[in-house]
Amino acid sequence: MRDFYIDNATLADIPNLVILLNELFSIEKDFTPDAEKQFRGLKMLIQKPAMGVIKVARDSQSKAIGMVSAQLVISTVQGAPSAWVEDMIISQPYRASGIGKKLLAEALAWAKSQGATRAQLLVDIENPPALGYYAHLGWKSTQLQARNIFL
Repeated sequence: MRDFYIDNATLADIPNLVILLNELFSIEKDFTPDAEKQFRGLKMLIQKPAMGVIKVARDSQSKAIGMVSAQLVISTVQGAPSAWVEDMIISQPYRASGIGKKLLAEALAWAKSQGATRAQLLVDIENPPALGYYAHLGWKSTQLQARNIFL
């Protein structure tokens, strides 16, 4: 496994995180990369740490090589906060090295420390590697299907 460490994103990380999101949104058919929008969204999340966190994996030179975000919502089913996990991406050269598993663990630990009792995420149904990856980590499929509308 390559050397890496994980910490929370800062405003200074945003340009590198935008690059990672470009890589992610180029894979997923439902999204189109837009650097200005990604910059704005990352900034909002970093500036509101009570609402969410962005965990960043860094190489030995402190370059961002992976990221994941977790945001809190209230679950009426659980009667407690729930974490919404998004933006999971490991830069291609660093995949299959344990970084993603560690990033997710750190994001889930943060969520649990905030009182969350469940986490959920969306995964592209046309991305077999991602489907297999999350299944391998113990994430379960549900009977629910995502829908969205732009406001």
